[in-house]
Amino acid sequence: MRQFVIVGHDAPASSEFPLDALASEAGRMDLLARSVNAALLASHGIREHARVHLVLDGFTVSIDGATVRNLHPDERSIAALIRSALADRADAIGHQPAEPSPGVAVYRMGLATTLDRLDGTVVQLHEDGDPAIEASIPSDPVFVLSDHNDFTDEEVDVLAERADSRVRLGPTALHADHAISVAHNWLDTDGYTRY
Repeated sequence: MRQFVIVGHDAPASSEFPLDALASEAGRMDLLARSVNAALLASHGIREHARVHLVLDGFTVSIDGATVRNLHPDERSIAALIRSALADRADAIGHQPAEPSPGVAVYRMGLATTLDRLDGTVVQLHEDGDPAIEASIPSDPVFVLSDHNDFTDEEVDVLAERADSRVRLGPTALHADHAISVAHNWLDTDGYTRY
């Protein structure tokens, strides 16, 4: 299982955002939608062995590639799926999620609790990490990355406690969605060793 945890710093944790202005009026929901696309979609298919978790101001929207339905590759459709999940956030009680549609759940929890509930090796993707080419391939990786903003001091502390490693995917800082694609390639090729 591959999992991607993306912290959205500006995106709303409510369904009150326009689908026609994802980059400007929706707190860069466009970037989060592209990250879902990169994490779960392949050419003509869905990565059934992948999950993505969007951490948004005390809530986490989780999408499971194995069970999600009606996941389309365009940003607007993915943002609508996220918006529908957030519309049901009041039904998330404690750590019991609301499940508004197949393969989609919304939890009332932030980054620390989300990481605590996930099984796997926590890998922070960061431009100051160890080069991926020198790192060992993690088993059941849980990649953690930020949107277009740096992690907050509190998030840095959470990751210092929970991350098993900090990895850099290349010499150039990447957008979150691009980093996800490169991380998939790193795993697909056993650390860039087989194509």
